Amino acid sequence: MITVKNAESYLKDSIGEDIDDIKKVWETFKAFSKETVEGEEDKEILFQCGVYDFTGEELFHFDLVRQFTVYEEDDYSHMEQLHCEFLFKPTSELKKLKVVEEWSMDYDDIDHFFNHIESIHEFTIPLSLKPIKLDIYQEEL
Repeated sequence: MITVKNAESYLKDSIGEDIDDIKKVWETFKAFSKETVEGEEDKEILFQCGVYDFTGEELFHFDLVRQFTVYEEDDYSHMEQLHCEFLFKPTSELKKLKVVEEWSMDYDDIDHFFNHIESIHEFTIPLSLKPIKLDIYQEEL
């Protein structure tokens, strides 16, 4: 059973060595998004992208996120986000794209969410580009 504590290592193991193949990572992330995580009430998936300088260097972030709401006994404790984030040099093509923040909870079901994400330019254009790197990390909010 996947737990919040082992979700990051589970996703990393599932992706394996295909860290430069965005399409394969996306397919793996989609499958992971549908898997049950112990204690999870709702599947909360986020696609976000845009040019940011979080690190002091301007980069295009292409971020697939699964959010977990953690309860201790029956009381809310905190939230955690598992990021699967590709970073790109901010080419003129990427700089023209709008900032996107799309949550799965805003759609009838997760497949409608995935279909929508796969249809927008902010998702399709980076698929053909070579990322600088892929960061997979989990953080407490």
